[in-house]
Amino acid sequence: MDHFLSMDAFVRVAEVGSFAEVARQLNVSKSVVTTRVQQLEDFVGSSLFHRSTRTVRLSEVGQTYFDECAQVVSHANQVVDLMRQYRGSPRGQLRVHAIPGLVLDHMAASLMRFQARHPSISFDFVVDDMVIDPIREGFDCVLQIFAPISEDLVQKKLLPVRRIFCAAPDYLANHPPILHPLDLPSHKLGLYSRYPTKDKWTFDDGYEQIELELKPAVRSNAIHFLKEIALASGAVVCLPTIVAARHILEGRLVPILRGYRLPSYWLSAVFPKTQRNTVKLRLFLEHLARDFSENPAWDVALINQGLLPAMPDTPL
Repeated sequence: MDHFLSMDAFVRVAEVGSFAEVARQLNVSKSVVTTRVQQLEDFVGSSLFHRSTRTVRLSEVGQTYFDECAQVVSHANQVVDLMRQYRGSPRGQLRVHAIPGLVLDHMAASLMRFQARHPSISFDFVVDDMVIDPIREGFDCVLQIFAPISEDLVQKKLLPVRRIFCAAPDYLANHPPILHPLDLPSHKLGLYSRYPTKDKWTFDDGYEQIELELKPAVRSNAIHFLKEIALASGAVVCLPTIVAARHILEGRLVPILRGYRLPSYWLSAVFPKTQRNTVKLRLFLEHLARDFSENPAWDVALINQGLLPAMPDTPL
């Protein structure tokens, strides 16, 4: 029995809850994964999992051994990565999940810059608006604004994501002016459905805070869908500046309520603790931290033209 391969299979099945998914991750047959776990169970002398047709969960004995095995596997993977680093350039695949707004507007160019430096690292990049558990779904990391954090995950904050209300010039020319947050309820609004505050909004002009409940005409979990509604002169929408900045600077969207600041949020990389020190992930996250600073270029461009408040804020 190869103790490391058996422990690696055991840890992966415990994290994902599926022999078939682990087989897919390792590019081996399900029977290979099953055999490796059974060999470890034979060595321990007890079942490590309770198995049913629908679920796989740790037994009491499995829970006892899991933390230690996970540490051994993580440390061994770190050593292998370090050996690769000293032998030559880091290599292998990173499986990353990201939200569309980030990828479509800025991540593609950043990814190409990273691969120019590290050509032996490839990516399986999945893009959608779903909130993903990287362990259960088999990702090395997820890049999200609202990501669930458990004790098995690590969160690395990358950049603050500011938001701005905006509309197309045609919409503003054909509707009453919006000079104060209290003017918003009389307009057709398009709002993102996954903000933690839901329909409650806080506007801050540096002197007072105004709290409003806004009921949108269109609610969506897809930022780019809302952006297209705004570009079509369909509504006033609230967009992250990472998505809106280019269209504002090109004159296709007009920011409103420029003197008011909205609470911002963190874009974070979330990844399993077992991946914390793998070289290829560390290099990728260091690259993102350099590319996406706390004063991103799109915000600076808006601030310099007086289109976004320069008041400091603390992301939630």
